[in-house]
Amino acid sequence: MKHLLLVLSGPSGVGKGTVVKHLLRDGNYELSVSCTTRAPREGEKEGEAYFFISKERFLNMIESGGLLEYSNHFENYYGTPKKFVEDKLKTSDVILEIEVDGALQAKKSYPDAVLIMLLPPSIEELHSRLKKRHSETEDKIEARMKRMAYEVSKKDEYDYVVINDDLQSTIKEIENIIERERGLK
Repeated sequence: MKHLLLVLSGPSGVGKGTVVKHLLRDGNYELSVSCTTRAPREGEKEGEAYFFISKERFLNMIESGGLLEYSNHFENYYGTPKKFVEDKLKTSDVILEIEVDGALQAKKSYPDAVLIMLLPPSIEELHSRLKKRHSETEDKIEARMKRMAYEVSKKDEYDYVVINDDLQSTIKEIENIIERERGLK
């Protein structure tokens, strides 16, 4: 059986991390680990949160085609190591939790990838979720809300769009998508 590469993305605060935690707990999935040139934050472990690498090594990975997707944010690079994903796909489905541009790059690199965009039930709900996290300033929340418009504009390039209104319903819908895609492979 061929395993699936599932790419889950959507606006900040939509609940991607929560959905992924439930999928990992309940199913036979592996979470892809990205690499980054930024320094580890307190509590982050090598190979779990990220693979922490030098900018030189990251640029070499870009040149050699070693990344499924990559981006540059706030002077740091982030990307998905192609070999890591390919190795994991030999034994299980793999989930990538990445931003929209990376998801579209991944689809070009790996056309069989299943892209799922997770969206909030409303703009107001997303704003409320971001405020409830108490982890960002109002300026950062507003920047994330502006980014959402761009991300939503890419939804037609995704295989599926799921509205995260109720967590259990959202997880069930994604599990149904996975079963449907397994039947197609």
